[in-house]
Amino acid sequence: MNSTIRHRAAALGLLSCLALACAPAGDAGPGDPPAGQAAPVAPIPDGPFLRALGTVQDGGLPHASCNCIRCEDARRRPPSARRRVASLGLLDPERGERVLIDATPDIRTQLHALTDIGDPPQGRTDRDPLDGVLLTHAHMGHYTGLMHFGREAVHTSELPVYCTERMAGFLRENGPWSQLVDLREISLEEITPGTPFHPLSDRRVSVEAMTVPHRDEFSDTVAFLIHGPERSALYVPDTDTWDHWDPPLLEVLEGVDIALLDATFYSADELPGRDPSEIPHPLVIDSMNLLAERVAAGTLEVWFTHLNHSNPLLEEDSAARREVERRGFKVLREGDAIPL
Repeated sequence: MNSTIRHRAAALGLLSCLALACAPAGDAGPGDPPAGQAAPVAPIPDGPFLRALGTVQDGGLPHASCNCIRCEDARRRPPSARRRVASLGLLDPERGERVLIDATPDIRTQLHALTDIGDPPQGRTDRDPLDGVLLTHAHMGHYTGLMHFGREAVHTSELPVYCTERMAGFLRENGPWSQLVDLREISLEEITPGTPFHPLSDRRVSVEAMTVPHRDEFSDTVAFLIHGPERSALYVPDTDTWDHWDPPLLEVLEGVDIALLDATFYSADELPGRDPSEIPHPLVIDSMNLLAERVAAGTLEVWFTHLNHSNPLLEEDSAARREVERRGFKVLREGDAIPL
């Protein structure tokens, strides 16, 4: 069996497993597969593409110390009801290259979800599982997975980690991340917002960081604008509300085909006892109102990701989910492939 066929065959099995991870946490809706049963999956695109490796907020689902209905349901049901923390793979199946966008607490299973791309070794630890890592910022769900590249686990060698100057300084100056740098397990590649770079060898694919407003205690925060051979995508997993953006989101999205946006909260009433001003993520209902015209015109494809465990969009048969889909928006699922 040649390598291309072998990779495609592996992909079908792997993506079936990913589809299991996407089974709804609530009861199956009309037309959904029964809980724990794989949903149909599309074949791997021929060219560069994005793959969803996780879709929930930093705390995951189930969330620590939470007995809400969604978290308890995820604990009681098979592992397929759980959700991984938001992350993407930027992948080139032709060259077998794999780049990870954000290193989450769920990195072990997310790395495994990339083994159908390239030719990883069989029967032993892959010391070279990636061609690079892109980091958006220093909050727990977006960089702490780096620890698995240390000598206690994968023990990589000069794995390129693309991040801003401030993020690089945080990693150099604070353990245990500094040990990864000192032992040359990771190689910090400092990027400048607004300047394109090429994490894949296919020069038709470029990435540009863009500074976005957010809580920046340890580093600044960036989104990534990814240009492919045919389409471009903006990935914004974590940000403050759109009215804090300068330039405005609509201006940023001019000429962009796909937006994968922070959907931490659907509405403002999800966290009783918490001050919404302390966690000012854009609400899904506000994002839909802002982007409705472009989505209706078919000039922009919008996927919602980074969902908090309180978000009703996690339930596939919820009224919120039906409203999002009725308006032409999409909720990202683990295993989704988005060609570039």
